[in-house]
Parts: sequence; structure tokens; C-alpha cells
Amino acid sequence: MTTPESHVRHPGRLLVERPLAAPVDGIRAGRDSGSTHAASSNSAASRAARPTRSVTVNLAESPLGWLHARGLVSTRQFDAGERLRADWTIAQLGSRVTMRWDPHPARGTRGAGAPLDPTLAGIAAKRRFDEAIEAAGKGLSDILWRVVCDGAGLEAAESALGWPRRAGKLVLLMALDRVADYYRLP
Repeated sequence: MTTPESHVRHPGRLLVERPLAAPVDGIRAGRDSGSTHAASSNSAASRAARPTRSVTVNLAESPLGWLHARGLVSTRQFDAGERLRADWTIAQLGSRVTMRWDPHPARGTRGAGAPLDPTLAGIAAKRRFDEAIEAAGKGLSDILWRVVCDGAGLEAAESALGWPRRAGKLVLLMALDRVADYYRLP
């Protein structure tokens, strides 16, 4: 068996691939006192045979951000995806259905320079989102929505669509280019 350090290609992978032999502060790595773990009949033997690994995951990072951080998506494509996701998020806000109870607006808050009412902002964002998806095209919008808006990884999106592995990245890049053209990004 090779040591984990023998196959590390990137210095950042050392954290992911390093086995943790000793417990940390009385807690075995990968488990805390509040977590649940499905135990098998020979769990003690299997734990002794396999080293426990520590993995650091940034749950706040989107799949698009992950691709951009690794240079697989250009800054223009990333910005287009982020604008599309922002429009999608704003468009999902519900309209006001009750009376507004906030105080009367101050002078000068209405007119061309005033921010949009949340209802109007949602409607405008929905219109922009629909137009951007239409600009991406029928065959490209599926993977675009799944990765950018839904937050699914490329592998999950490919399997959900029934596509072969590694086909989604090329289609996603083409879709992001079309959306960037729609948003007129430089």
C-alpha cells in the first residue's frame, strides 16, 4: 500500500488525502458526539483496517464557483452565470399580497432614480431570466439551469439528463457564452 503523500500532485490535496491516526480532542476524526453513524456488524474491524480521512468542503461554494476557481470557466462565463443566478433568485421572491405597513416614503424616493419595488424587481428579474434562458437555447438551457441555478454538480446534472460523462462541461461553457452575450458582458 502506498502512503498518501506519495500520490499527492497538488499541495492543497495533502489536507484531503492525509489519514488521521489519532483522535482530535477525544473525538475520532470524521465524527462528533452529535452525529449519527450507521454501524455494520463488523464495524470495529473495518475501522481498524481503514484509516479515517479528513475532508474540507466549502458548502457555500457553488459548482460554477468551483469551476471558476480551477480555471475551467472564464471570468466572463462566471459573471454571466452569477447574473443569471441572481435574476433567478430575485424572481423567486413572492409578490406582496397584503397592505404595506411601512411609513410613507420620504421626498425624492420616487421617480426614475428610485429603486424598484420588490414586486416589480421580481417581475423584471423573471423577464431577464426567461430571456437569458431563451438566448442559451433549448439544448443548452437544461444543464445551465441545473448547474448555475439549482446548484447541482456537473456529474449530477449529466446523470440526471442521461448524458455521457464529461459531456456537460462543453455544453455548459457554450450556454454560459450565450448568456454572457445576452447580458452584454465584455
